[in-house]
Amino acid sequence: MLKVGVLGAGHLGKIHLRLLEQSENYNLVGFYDTNDKQAKSIAKEFGYHLFNSIKELIAAVDVVDIVTPTFAHFDVAKQAIKAGKHVFIEKPITNTVAEAEELIDLANTNNVKGQVGHVERFNPAYTAVSDKIENPMFIEAHRLAEFNPRGTDVPVVLDLMIHDIDAILSVVNSEVKHISASGVSVISETPDIANARIEFENGCVANLTASRISLKNMRKSRFFQRDAYISVDFFEKKCEVVKMKDAPKEPDDFAMILQNAEGVKKQIYFDNPDVPPNNAILDELNTFAYAINNNTTPIVSLEQGKKALEVALKIIDCFKQ
Repeated sequence: MLKVGVLGAGHLGKIHLRLLEQSENYNLVGFYDTNDKQAKSIAKEFGYHLFNSIKELIAAVDVVDIVTPTFAHFDVAKQAIKAGKHVFIEKPITNTVAEAEELIDLANTNNVKGQVGHVERFNPAYTAVSDKIENPMFIEAHRLAEFNPRGTDVPVVLDLMIHDIDAILSVVNSEVKHISASGVSVISETPDIANARIEFENGCVANLTASRISLKNMRKSRFFQRDAYISVDFFEKKCEVVKMKDAPKEPDDFAMILQNAEGVKKQIYFDNPDVPPNNAILDELNTFAYAINNNTTPIVSLEQGKKALEVALKIIDCFKQ
């Protein structure tokens, strides 16, 4: 089992602590948090070992799970990697692309692995259809959330939209060609609602909307490709796959047939896969352990985390123009 320690014991950090304690792949050694009063309370309530410093925690583990505020990601990850420790870093990977690039170089130099916590890649609705998404040419994503003061220290793009940016980059096999976007600050000092249009070199277009001031929660993405439409509901954990194939010469009475202007007939049919329940955070942590133990590339590598951040920051730059 891999010895792991958690840096940061806020809302998400406490979830990581609980799941790592449950995991059969890790031995939870302890945690550290700069809020001494809160840290001691958590240690007393749950029995986790509380380290006196980041340095002590890093020295005692094989893997450092970084669940601190984003501004601290780079410094603590740098310390851990230089000490030869593998790092799991919550999204976004760092504050800047330059910081992300430095961590990637350090990880390569020190022969350690890193994974970024883009948890929607492990959402059961997404994993059920990800292998069916092939060369999508139009993508639409909506990620709407009710207002919560937690996370409003960063633009909604880094808080919410980055989940969809990462998912889209993972299925579009092409470089970004052009980005246009707009954002509005309603309650926070940074934009609370944003829309972005990402155009890729291969002609694919992705239209993303994110809001943290909505009256209801919604996390849906739709992928359109040749002869198929795929819908993923990340919030309800449901998916739908609608495909088309050449219509048979003698379709049955219940077949759904469409005919285009050229007279070509297509049959519509549904290919909805099962969506087995899971805990996405536990899955992402366990797959990182697998990558370490088997010397494979993590599902969401540091490089992929950097690319998602790069696109997110370009979207934010559009707000300033």
